Amino acid sequence: MRAFIEELFNSPADVFFTSFLPKATSLRFKAFSGRVETCAIVNAKSGRCPSDCKFCAQSVHFKTRVTVYPLMTKEELKERALAAFSKGIDRFSFVTSGIALSDRELSAVASVVEELKSLNPEVKLCASLGQLGKEQLLLLKRSGLDRYHHNLETSKEFYPLIATRQSWHDRYKTVALAKEVGFSVCSGGIFGMGESAEDICSIAESLAELQVDSVPVNFLHPIRGTPLEGARFLTPLKALKVLVALRFLLPETSLRVCGGREFNLRELQPLSLLVSDSLMVGNYLTTKGRQLKDDAQMIKDLGLSSNLKP
Repeated sequence: MRAFIEELFNSPADVFFTSFLPKATSLRFKAFSGRVETCAIVNAKSGRCPSDCKFCAQSVHFKTRVTVYPLMTKEELKERALAAFSKGIDRFSFVTSGIALSDRELSAVASVVEELKSLNPEVKLCASLGQLGKEQLLLLKRSGLDRYHHNLETSKEFYPLIATRQSWHDRYKTVALAKEVGFSVCSGGIFGMGESAEDICSIAESLAELQVDSVPVNFLHPIRGTPLEGARFLTPLKALKVLVALRFLLPETSLRVCGGREFNLRELQPLSLLVSDSLMVGNYLTTKGRQLKDDAQMIKDLGLSSNLKP
């Protein structure tokens, strides 16, 4: 398979569009039909992260213009979630900066989840709160949280070139622990940091080992002040090839196109939904996304379906 993925990335446009893309599209529709699941996030706690991930504007080690604030109030978090669900967005996630939340902060998020679930048990709630222990994850599970998110970010081989203060193996253990306590798990990474085709195969193998349910695919949007501010490894076609490679490597796993899609895919964005089955909509952690009406129109124009109400 690694030789096949290498061939994919080296393929000229005519071979890619007439051979690789149609095969990946067939796998997508076989596993997920014509439905597009949507999700949205809130940057519930921003900045001052002690990690040094070279792509991240929220690291305390880099001089960026990111807005810094503590955990939002319970009422703010509840309002953001209800606003998303009112627009037909399928999933909503609370995301916080830092390696992990304190027990006090964690209890606040859990209480918001409990309240939202009491209002409507059918809403799908997710959280990305860092490297939590078993008891902390169980607290979230008891609150009614449906899915836990924690990215591996990249392959275990490439990771030391991207971050040094938070180990890849600790990330892997967090995902495994979330699966162990019974969560549906969302884990993926960020592409376009200089990784190779081998690295893409490697992270896909790790995600397959963990049996993750959803793989968020982020594309590097270089942020001024970060060590990767000058990175220009992706073209729209290469970004699309990343998605196609992941579809071949993870044929029955949900692929979720997330941050950096507007910046990197540009006019090829609609083609991403021929390969992926899920889409993050709205704003991202520190960068702006598209208007909901534009994503809803894109899905409609492709003849696909979603619950979006722009």
